[in-house]
Amino acid sequence: MSRFAFIHAQRTDYPIRVLCDVLDVSRSGYYAWRRRPPSARAQEDARLLAAVRQAHHDSRGTYGSPRLHRALVRLGYRCGRHRVARLMRQAGLRGIPHRKSVRTTRRAADATAIPDRLARDFTAQAPNEKWVSDITYIPTGEGWLYLATVLDLYSRRVVGWAMATHMRAELVLEALQMAYARRGAPQNLIYHSDHGSQYTSAMVQTWLTEHQIQASMGSVGDCFDNAVAESFYAILKRECVHRQTYATRREARTHIFEFIEVFYNRQRLHSTLDYQSPAEFEQAHRTLN
Repeated sequence: MSRFAFIHAQRTDYPIRVLCDVLDVSRSGYYAWRRRPPSARAQEDARLLAAVRQAHHDSRGTYGSPRLHRALVRLGYRCGRHRVARLMRQAGLRGIPHRKSVRTTRRAADATAIPDRLARDFTAQAPNEKWVSDITYIPTGEGWLYLATVLDLYSRRVVGWAMATHMRAELVLEALQMAYARRGAPQNLIYHSDHGSQYTSAMVQTWLTEHQIQASMGSVGDCFDNAVAESFYAILKRECVHRQTYATRREARTHIFEFIEVFYNRQRLHSTLDYQSPAEFEQAHRTLN
């Protein structure tokens, strides 16, 4: 910031004469500076700042500078990430910081041994090759609301979900059945989860066998073996749940449904997908095939 710009910014708090004397510039020089039209760079910054504010608003206030930069590039703006970061600081805009999560998995004592078919390879060449699933809990004024989700590793899209006041095996099965119906009863599918008792239950394992889906589980107590499902819940908590206080479970259900189906699946730019949304990424796959 130039000395004249500093004087202009502080002019409501201090007399201009005093500011000019302290900074050793002439008042005539300051007034001449004020009469000058903004530079081309300043005008471009002003236009870009308006776009930064709008893109940040459209992201529901969640994007930091890397994702916000990519959003602007997609809109046709020519700008660098550092410039976007500078304008965000200037406007007082910030993304949502990361927070640590707590694991609550409980393995059934009599659970059948199930192999790890992913071995932390969270890539897929096409939709419906590999799905991952997990459960989390949402606090409300009426008590916990439990959420089970199923994500397709190809696009990171949430293809199935279920919410309930309990976290029994039925919750997991409901999310799995939604995903199976939505995706057209896929074949040769791997379904990966942790060793929670819901996933090792006879109800879920029998259903998987009947539909010729290969069950897969990581090692006990290691969250990195189901990292993509964990990552989705970190996003959900950071960008949705932790920004709200839910008086009722119904309120939480509505808000989480909207976040998953409207924002996350269709709008939110995913760094793993070269900053496309899951829906866009899958549409590109369909176009190519």
